[in-house]
Amino acid sequence: MGYKEIYDLLEQKDQTHLLKYYGLLDENQREALLEQISNIDFDLLNLLKQDVGKMKKGVITPLTDAVSVKEIEKKREHFQEIGVQAIRDGKIGALLLAGGMGTRLGSDKPKGMYNIGLTKEVYIFEMLIRNLMQVVEETGAWIPLYIMTSEKNDIDTRQFFKDMNYFGYNPDFVDFFVQKMAPAANYDGKIYLEEKDRVATSPNGNGGWFISFVESGLEEKAKKAGVSHLNVFAVDNVCQRIADPCFVGAAIEGNYSCAAKVVAKQRPEEKVGVLCLEDGKPSIVEYYELSEDMARERDENGELVYKYGVILNYLFRIEDLEKNLSENLAVHVVEKKIEHLDEQGKKVKPEVENGFKFETLVLDMIHMMDNCLAYEVVREKEFAPIKNKEGVDSVETARELLKQNGVEL
Repeated sequence: MGYKEIYDLLEQKDQTHLLKYYGLLDENQREALLEQISNIDFDLLNLLKQDVGKMKKGVITPLTDAVSVKEIEKKREHFQEIGVQAIRDGKIGALLLAGGMGTRLGSDKPKGMYNIGLTKEVYIFEMLIRNLMQVVEETGAWIPLYIMTSEKNDIDTRQFFKDMNYFGYNPDFVDFFVQKMAPAANYDGKIYLEEKDRVATSPNGNGGWFISFVESGLEEKAKKAGVSHLNVFAVDNVCQRIADPCFVGAAIEGNYSCAAKVVAKQRPEEKVGVLCLEDGKPSIVEYYELSEDMARERDENGELVYKYGVILNYLFRIEDLEKNLSENLAVHVVEKKIEHLDEQGKKVKPEVENGFKFETLVLDMIHMMDNCLAYEVVREKEFAPIKNKEGVDSVETARELLKQNGVEL
């Protein structure tokens, strides 16, 4: 689209301010700005009028498909055998959600590049590759690894993996792709400018991974290679076991559309999303969406009825993802702090929320599935999220758990 077409579009959408500095830009900057504007989904702005960010849940009931740690141990050999064979047959791929930056850790680099070592360098990316390598060594098969980056960290992430020689992983089995972006707007629905030649955008949420995967061409490549299931996992949990044969085997043996690794809640008020049923279909309910009575409800064994907290480690069957791709994922309107240019063209780094971002969530993908297996793991062995520099779910707490699991830092 040329300048005239873009201007007419922006005039129609009441967003002509995005071209405010167009006359000051060089030719390359102008082309990049017009290209970026042409890819904006302006329909997202209509959500600001619909209050979609406060969607109500349906009827919540306890989950029926779950295997506890004790049950897993009884069937471990059987599950393991199925999972190992699936990996050796090339049916399992691993997909890392790595679009985030290390801002909350005090870093301006990709989050996965953060060094958590004490006496030596140990990076978050390195720990995840180490965990995946354990399965490679166990099964004797390389697992295709797909790494989703964002526009903000793609170049740095790719270069980092090259510089680190992929931490020993076979680069022939690693592919990168960039997550789709969504515009960021102020409270009046006007899209912010991040720079004079760039619209303010952000990744479209952790639920946007599959459409980005498809549009990158990697889904087709995976299917041609025989991959039937994808283990999707977050960058910040350094203890998680990836492409875990036992987990894979349990899901395949039960013919599940998807499966989720979960941990038992430590207390009723723990701030973690809980796997349950919503209107009879699998769903994840955030801690603040459970009533106090539901959060504290216990069964005949004295255990919490809504006890399985998700850790963002899922196994999806690709054919079920494709089946549901025609259904649009709900878009959540989320208040955020958005860096932008003010009226004078000066950079603003707000200390409080100043607008909206538009995000899709993986929990909504779970609700599209016919069923979902809750697969319980031992918290101390597989759940060490790094969300903060200090305190709860921090670099400090993750280091302690890594040390407990024999990792030298």
